[in-house]
This record gives sequence, C-alpha cells and structure tokens, in this order.
Amino acid sequence: MAAGDRTGLRRERIDRGIKVRSDDIFALSSYRELTYLVLPRVLPILILIILPLVLNIYWTKVMIMACTIAILGLSWEVMHAAGMISLGQALFFGLGAYLAATFNRYFGLPPVLTIPIATICGGLLSTLLLSPVLRLRGIYFAMITLALSMMFGRVIEATGILGGTVGMSALSPLPNLWVEIYLVLFTTIILLFVFRRLINTDYGLVLKGIGENDRTVMSGGINIYWYKAQALFIGTAAAAFTGAFMTHYNMQVGMAAFALDYSILPVASVVVGGPGSFAGAVIGAFILVPLSEALRAFTGLRVVFYSLVMVIFIVALPEGIFHYLERKYHQFDRWVEVEVKKK
Repeated sequence: MAAGDRTGLRRERIDRGIKVRSDDIFALSSYRELTYLVLPRVLPILILIILPLVLNIYWTKVMIMACTIAILGLSWEVMHAAGMISLGQALFFGLGAYLAATFNRYFGLPPVLTIPIATICGGLLSTLLLSPVLRLRGIYFAMITLALSMMFGRVIEATGILGGTVGMSALSPLPNLWVEIYLVLFTTIILLFVFRRLINTDYGLVLKGIGENDRTVMSGGINIYWYKAQALFIGTAAAAFTGAFMTHYNMQVGMAAFALDYSILPVASVVVGGPGSFAGAVIGAFILVPLSEALRAFTGLRVVFYSLVMVIFIVALPEGIFHYLERKYHQFDRWVEVEVKKK
C-alpha cells in the first residue's frame, strides 16, 4: 500500500477478527488471535505454579489457606448454580476433617487413603443430611446449613465424642511442604476447569435452569430434586476434601473445623471475585486470604480494615473483579490505518 493511500487512523477491537460460536468454540485466523484467547487462561495458572518456588515458608502456608478457601468457594458456586445457597460450608469442611481423622486414628489408614475416602464419604453424608430439605429454597436452605454446622460442633463438645473439645492430634502428616502446596494447588486448578466445563454442558444447563426457575424445569418432566442432590454431592465432596486435607496438614482436628470462617470466607470470596463465575471464587480467595494475613499486624483494627476493604470492593465493583477484568480485557483496542481508494 502506498503512503498516499493512508488518510488516517481508527480504533479497532483486538478481538474483532475472532468469530465466537459458543463460550468455548472460536474461529481463529492468526496466532495473534489464538494468543489473545489463551493468554488470560494460561498465564494465571503458570503464575500460581511458579509462586511456591519463590515464596518463603510463611507465605507458602498462606497460599495453602488461599487454595483451601478457593475450593470451598468453588463448591459454593456449584451448589448455588442449582439454586442452593449455603451458609454452612464449615459443615462440609468439618465432616471431611473428622472423617479423615477417624480413619487415620482408629483404622490406621495413611493420608493417601483417608483423604479420598473422607472426600467421598463426606459428600455422601452431607447429601444424606440435606436431602430432606432440598425442597427449601433461598434463605431457608441457607439457615439449615448454618444451623447444622453449629449443631455438630455443639454435639461434639457436649458428648465428648471424637476427642470432644480437645480433638484428635498426632495424626499422620503429609510427606513435606511441596506435596502439601502442590496437592491443594493442582486440586484447585483441576476443580476450576472441571466445574467450568461441567456447567457449560447440557447437564450444567439443567442445573442453571433449576437455579433460575425450578418450576419451569419441573414442568418439563425433569426431577429437579435428583439433579439438586447430585449437585449437592459434587459441591460437598469438594468441600470435604479441604477438611480432610487440612486435617493431615495440621496433623490434628478439633472443634475449630466447624468455625464460621470456613462458611463466611468462601462466600466473601465469591462476592469479591464475581458471583456466577468459578474463576471469580478463586480470584476472591487469593485476594482476601493474603489481605487478611497482611492486616494481622493491626491486631484489633484488623477486622475494621478488612471490612472496609470488602465494602469498597462491593460498592465499587458490584459485578466482581473477574467480570470487570473480563469486560475490560475484551474492550482492548488498537490503532489501525484507514485505507481509501484514490479517485
């Protein structure tokens, strides 16, 4: 093109040439477009994998806790997709924790067996406990999950079973810190991609339909309670894994396994990261947990600053950080030359 043919510049969206046929299928015409799509998916994963190699022991342990809250947030999102709002993630965490401790203490099973067994059994037990109340919706279901998590802690305290207020200690540890961090980290990444893929399948569409309008889905002849029970098992099993993992990570379990932190922080992570997106739950956890540790030096004012930061996030970005970043990323543009034909 000759220099005389250039009459000026105009802005063009970077993704203008990418034809989107669905959420996961694209028609690409260049490596630039492929990079544009892959980079925001691959880069965060690479950063998470590399971080433990450069962090000190303290912040590596903070990262382990962030992954734990992220998985609890992912499990909350799965249940929420099917219309089940939970305020009792601590219930599922605690059940997984005590099941792993019981199998290890009384049956002598190693962590390589107790963690997967406690994950499955924790999901099954949670599903059985909540199956009678699957017909409840909204705040009513949420209050049941909150009440059950508080009840289990009080039962253990009053009866003295499973170690009572003292708990169970001297449990088998995981081999080393590298196994601990990469086990929970890769579990977080795998669950993120599995849940994102699941919710975009026909099965996931049914779950989202139940969450949006269960009456309409029921009128189509679909047994919504069977689907809700399946979503409940998937979500609670993921949460039970975190409890089983933390039991062997801490080498002890006690009533703190049913602490409200395990119910509140996952919901807060979802709200800050962006409701309705699994990636938002992970982003929110990796913001709130390190922030909480960074504010530990303020002692009594820690809760004040922490609450203030959360209010700022909620007011300034009600859509959540993930949705905001996603929207801004797809708005990137560049200057291109405008060509005109000579008369």
